[in-house]
Amino acid sequence: MPTLARKLRVIDYFTLAFGTMVGVGWLVLMDDWLTRGGPLGAALGFALGGLLLLPVGYVYGQWVERLPDAASEAAYTAQVFPPIVSFFTGWVMLLAYFIVCPWEAVAIGKIAAYIFPSLNSLALYTIAGQPVFLPRFLLGVAMTAFLAALNYRGIRLSATFQNWTAATVLVLFVALLGISGWRGATTNFHPLFRASPFVSIVLTLQIVPYFLTGFESAPKCAEEANPEFKRAGYMRAIAAALLIGASFYALSIIAVGYIAPWPSLIGKRFATAIAFENALDARWPVLLILVAAFFGLFQCFNGNFVASSRLLFAYGRRQTVPATFGRIHEKFQTPSVAILSIAAATIIGLLLGDALLVPVTEVGSMASAFGWLATCVSFFLVERNLRSRALTTLGILVAFLLLLMKLIPAFPGHFSQAEWLALAVWLGLGAALHLRSKM
Repeated sequence: MPTLARKLRVIDYFTLAFGTMVGVGWLVLMDDWLTRGGPLGAALGFALGGLLLLPVGYVYGQWVERLPDAASEAAYTAQVFPPIVSFFTGWVMLLAYFIVCPWEAVAIGKIAAYIFPSLNSLALYTIAGQPVFLPRFLLGVAMTAFLAALNYRGIRLSATFQNWTAATVLVLFVALLGISGWRGATTNFHPLFRASPFVSIVLTLQIVPYFLTGFESAPKCAEEANPEFKRAGYMRAIAAALLIGASFYALSIIAVGYIAPWPSLIGKRFATAIAFENALDARWPVLLILVAAFFGLFQCFNGNFVASSRLLFAYGRRQTVPATFGRIHEKFQTPSVAILSIAAATIIGLLLGDALLVPVTEVGSMASAFGWLATCVSFFLVERNLRSRALTTLGILVAFLLLLMKLIPAFPGHFSQAEWLALAVWLGLGAALHLRSKM
């Protein structure tokens, strides 16, 4: 019986986790972040979110050392909860990963159209007032097919691709920070917050789970670690990815707010690029940003593609969904059916076009917070060490508060009717697949 190839190292787990978090949100949605919190409020929201999630990262690091299973959240919660609870916990977490794939497939067309406006032609139809253009749709399909082929042929190919894209993103990002420090001014920061400091930070914290989802992607590939890999490396990779990812987002907001008056960027597409272009009165910074964004898109798309395909594969192997999803390619040692399924589902999601971008962050945030909460609770129930239990309790509180912020109407930015409908459809799909596997 074929098994998954074991070829991943610590650096591979770090770039997988970091890349799964950092895509093109800092370019495509910067105006939304500034609208939520202003430069300081949004930056503090991401920085605080990263620190608050460290206890959750600790729990994942502990779990994967003890139980290196691709089912991750489903496997962890199965230790203490009934099977139906563990099934839907993992299924909701699968949504958090998978939903990023069509998001990135849409975003690549959106970014490319900024360089080549002719891509905004041949509108096929309109959803929520947003047209879906044929050239941009085909570009998203091509990117999806490329990553599917890469992952189909082996985890080593995918990991090498991830390493190079992550390194490129970080190098170019440091260059952008230097440009902002060189040409920016503190007067551009005013006002520091969009509303009151508390509201500004809370509105940003609501989307932090979506953009920081990924530090826990390493456990999904735990079965593909190199035979010489030491399990303590999981914790190092998770912590490093979480801290560097949160810092990346916070510093990107500060860089934009420092180089241009941020109120003038509200409502502007590609606010990050516009800020640098206006400040330097030149086109080359925009090209630098777009190159960084493309590599960020590739790494985020690939990271979430890997995580979602492994989780779906683990479900098929457990036969909690049809066992076909659990097949392993004999030659390439990859979860071939799960990979092809995620690719097909991504193309279907791509049909929604630009209308997918902002609402997806809301649903993904809730899904991530729910998965983190269930994972922390399950670890608390099996752990006996008081220090570990104290850290896990912090993780439970953080995940619970993040979940409440999305579900309770008293909080600004809570779930809308459309987001509840999207979640219901996903849960219904999971229930249908689960029942079919039982039959």
